[in-house]
Amino acid sequence: MMKRSLLAAAMLPLLAALCPVQAAEIYNKDGNKLDLNGKIKVSHMFSDDSNNDGDASSNLQGGFTGETKISDKLTGYGSWSYQFSLHNSEGGSDAQNGNATRLGYAGLKYGELGSIDYGRNFGLVYDVMSNTDMLPFFGSDSDYNDVFLVGRSTGLLTWRNTGFFGLVDGLNVAAQYEGKNDRTGSTDQIIRANGDGFALSASYAFDFGLSFVGAFASLDRTDAQNNLSRGHGDKAQHWAASVKYDANQIYLAAAYDETLNATPISGGFANKAQNFEAVAQYQFLSGFRPSIAYISSKGKDIENIGDADIIKYTAIGAYYYFNVNMSLFAEYRINMLKDNNPLGLATDDVMALGLVYQF
Repeated sequence: MMKRSLLAAAMLPLLAALCPVQAAEIYNKDGNKLDLNGKIKVSHMFSDDSNNDGDASSNLQGGFTGETKISDKLTGYGSWSYQFSLHNSEGGSDAQNGNATRLGYAGLKYGELGSIDYGRNFGLVYDVMSNTDMLPFFGSDSDYNDVFLVGRSTGLLTWRNTGFFGLVDGLNVAAQYEGKNDRTGSTDQIIRANGDGFALSASYAFDFGLSFVGAFASLDRTDAQNNLSRGHGDKAQHWAASVKYDANQIYLAAAYDETLNATPISGGFANKAQNFEAVAQYQFLSGFRPSIAYISSKGKDIENIGDADIIKYTAIGAYYYFNVNMSLFAEYRINMLKDNNPLGLATDDVMALGLVYQF
């Protein structure tokens, strides 16, 4: 998942050096600009659960963002990002697993009217969930890609406006439409389908570091989804809200959301789910950034089960920033699910260690 900038302002030169690099400018002339960005993350997990033990997530992410000045008020832009898995063997049957287009969209921005773009982009529900998507390794458990505008999705028409048409500083609004993406085959493919739908989001940020954001999404479900053993209904819906404080080297965020027929579980979807995420971090000037978080998702009215925990854990970890390009991370996930839980989910703890180079 995408990690937000870790420091809001450069209070001291050392503090400025700790901010993650956003891009390397490779061209800027005559109103045309092109930035290159990339990140190599190598990591290893340790657990008694074989599915969470070993190298399963090392990857290379790379892409570019460009813009062109068309007139005084009109700007064109585009962005593309791809992920290559680093843990697969050469020429093996799994050589393509983990390789995917993360983002790819193009659009226009006109003055205070805002921007509009189309392509593979983040669903607006992620405007809320991104506030807690800050953990060193884990987290983002409620952010399912290609599932009802929660994470990255395909075929999104997105309009964004910052400052509410120039009238209210700090107030941002957005609207989004996604057309039908019908998928058949395995249950995993069917889960990542969707019918026509939309999302809305709004946020307000105070100048002292406090901000609020809310989002709503509603999409039609496909016939194949309603034929799965769990989760039935014409609509998949999502309500989400979060609060964040990011100032004075302190980062605090919490998010709460509810879904209807939209949270994937074994056999399909939970008819209803209640999700909560919270994270607290502090940035020391030495480069050390400890982190603690709590993540939970509880399914309601699940067929043949009733209520059941889907996700529940506490994560304790830290980043260490050597400089602007290099960082080290470690995190321990304390699984709080009960043994022999109704959904048959793993209950083992997991430790993750990793190193990141980015530019």
